[in-house]
Amino acid sequence: MHDNDPTTFTRYQKMVVALLAFLQCTVVLDFMILSPLGPMVMPQLGIGAKAFGFVVSAYAFSAGISGLLAAGFADRFDRKRLLLTFYSGFILGTVLCGIAPNYHFLLVARVVTGLFGGVIASISYAIVADLFPLSTRGRVMGTIQSAFAASMVMGIPVGLFLANHFGWNGPFLMIAAVGLLVGLLIASKLQPIRGHLVAGSAHRPLVHLFKTATNRHYMVGFAATMLVATGGFMLQPFASNFAVHNLGVSLDHLPMMYMAAGITGMVVGPLMGRVADRIGKFRLLAIASAAGMFVVLWWTSLDAIPFWLAIVGNCVLFATINARQVSTMALISGVPDAGDRGAYMSVSSSMQQFAGAVSSSASGLIVVQSASGRIENYHVLGWVVFGAMALTLVQMWNVNRMVVRKNASRS
Repeated sequence: MHDNDPTTFTRYQKMVVALLAFLQCTVVLDFMILSPLGPMVMPQLGIGAKAFGFVVSAYAFSAGISGLLAAGFADRFDRKRLLLTFYSGFILGTVLCGIAPNYHFLLVARVVTGLFGGVIASISYAIVADLFPLSTRGRVMGTIQSAFAASMVMGIPVGLFLANHFGWNGPFLMIAAVGLLVGLLIASKLQPIRGHLVAGSAHRPLVHLFKTATNRHYMVGFAATMLVATGGFMLQPFASNFAVHNLGVSLDHLPMMYMAAGITGMVVGPLMGRVADRIGKFRLLAIASAAGMFVVLWWTSLDAIPFWLAIVGNCVLFATINARQVSTMALISGVPDAGDRGAYMSVSSSMQQFAGAVSSSASGLIVVQSASGRIENYHVLGWVVFGAMALTLVQMWNVNRMVVRKNASRS
């Protein structure tokens, strides 16, 4: 497809977007559920903030490694077959998390899940770039990113309910069961995607990986992707602990807080996708980043507040994060050539996961949990995220300029 194609979607395209959104919902939920379970996992496994930060970052580290290993092969196979292969491994890793009896088993299980789950997003984004023109990718990315919100609305509250009644392992078994159903739907409904094979590189896998990773134009996008990951990954591991022990949100009310933010995201995601296509991806990113930087500073400096304000503040914070993510992914998808999309998305995903893993580990070194459970130095993370968001905006300006020149040369 080309950027001058009609912006209306066929029935099959709508189905593909829905399938990818449901797919992303399970993958995102698997990653996100561990953070809200922190207040339960840490005392039950007898671990502190530093060890918990390693558990969270283990997924990201292994996902980054697998993304690099898969990059050389990403453009040499049918994307549907590649997607189902890695999704099957992801489900297996999630089951292992669900039966983990101790800290070390859980750590290994998160590594296994990351090895497979970390490649799924890059394959999904490559499929989007294959099937949809740049002019409509904001809408598509917005819908797929709403899976992030849907996991908060439906998955996290249900997961916390299961954890409260059946133990913290229960949510992972629920995700594995739902993932199996999603995998069967993809196997039966998604058509083979081989168009990229015609434009694909004739290089051997390692050569293809090297040429993609060292392409000076692509490196601009890789750097921007790494900066985007820094903010979210630094705040996320201790977000629930901060809400419970600093803001005064009870464990019983925590699911309601996530549900409110999720509903906000389900509305904001598709809406921001349309706005991105209408006013421009970078313009939306600039607006969302400016708002997000000051919201982060305000949020991370709070102490005990009324529950209604905790809900409102968390929703506003999540809305700005969602808008930044939609505009960023839509813009970055325009960087690679058709024959390099799979490799580019895999390397980009790896860089994001590595940056996120380092950020998660760093957050565990910066914050300190006192004997009462209170999270100290969270405001320091706020300033770090503020700086990362500012640098991201500068780097994304370079990405936007490159994408604009690239599309102008095609017209």
